[in-house]
Amino acid sequence: MNALPSAQDVVRFWCDAGPDRWFAKDDAFDIEFKARFETAHHAAATGALDHWAAEAEGALALLVLLDQLPRNAWRGSGHMFATDGKARAIAAVAIDAGLDRQVDTALRPFFYLPFMHSESLADQERSVALNAALDANTQRFAVLHRDIIARFGRFPHRNDTLGRRTTADEQKFLDDGGFAG
Repeated sequence: MNALPSAQDVVRFWCDAGPDRWFAKDDAFDIEFKARFETAHHAAATGALDHWAAEAEGALALLVLLDQLPRNAWRGSGHMFATDGKARAIAAVAIDAGLDRQVDTALRPFFYLPFMHSESLADQERSVALNAALDANTQRFAVLHRDIIARFGRFPHRNDTLGRRTTADEQKFLDDGGFAG
């Protein structure tokens, strides 16, 4: 078995990928991301890397492994969301400790995304508040996510993946071009 990457390895990979790849659907990137860090993701999910959360770079690495990697590596499956709760807990502690303010501004949203990805309205309100200090586009997405949760109590675009029944109102929203993730 290969040795686990360091927090620095995770953050370096993420920074090298850059904004053009962070949110794009790119099969080649997803395959590379998963191949390099799947073992670390599982270690993070079990708490084996919790000690990383004591420093800003380590907390960022955990958030990339727990919040971002699943969305790339397991697109279209329930595992996309399996570690959301752990990511949110790490983000909350890191933010309370001010670790989010110790990273480059371009990386700060990754401390806030676990709240934006939550189906809790309170988490969504926190996301909007946290993202208010960032760029207008990031804030626009925070408000969009919050408004969907305020309206439906969940993200309708996740229903099929999570085996949930879609209501008529949710289907109309999706059919009319509503947010698709």
